[in-house]
Amino acid sequence: MDIAPEPTSKATLRPKLGRDALVAAICGLVVVLMVGASYAAVPFYNWFCRATGFNGTTQVATSAPSSGPLARTIAVRFDSNVAGGLPWKFEPEKTEIEVRIGEVVTVYYTVTNQSARSTTGQAAYNVAPLTVGAYFQKINCFCFTEQTMAPGEKREMPVVFYVDPAIVSDHDNDTLNTITLSYTFYPVRDAQPKPLAASESDQRKGSL
Repeated sequence: MDIAPEPTSKATLRPKLGRDALVAAICGLVVVLMVGASYAAVPFYNWFCRATGFNGTTQVATSAPSSGPLARTIAVRFDSNVAGGLPWKFEPEKTEIEVRIGEVVTVYYTVTNQSARSTTGQAAYNVAPLTVGAYFQKINCFCFTEQTMAPGEKREMPVVFYVDPAIVSDHDNDTLNTITLSYTFYPVRDAQPKPLAASESDQRKGSL
């Protein structure tokens, strides 16, 4: 004669359901933390690069160095690039200059929108060699915001910078003769129109 299985009591089900709910909650929390970490990774990486000069990321300064220029000079080269999909002509007015370490210098890049429509781009930048990023201080730059150009428009964009005198205390750079500052403009899709920069005359007057 078959014996029917005893029914599971409610007291037996409650611990099992409690464990399942706890496991599900832990799994959900792990997923949320992983998603949050992935979103936080990019701004954290950008902050780390700016704070340390890692990967050739330049520093941001608000004023000239208090110690003043040194006698030692260094050559600074200027590189310009435009990514595919952005119909701009982008080039430095000078490809290389000689500067004194600690001297505040203003240089200009020119950009021309070669298309018959408004286009928007944003610049990324770095310096080479990569270890010099911690000593390359930019006071003014066009690379932090989206830049919108009208059809056929041509503009001048200033970069104000200096090489930090602290570099002379870094003996790994005792033989350093040249720094290359490189910009690349990338297209921005569906961007809100923003002015590229002040007019040429305003830029010249405001240069240091």
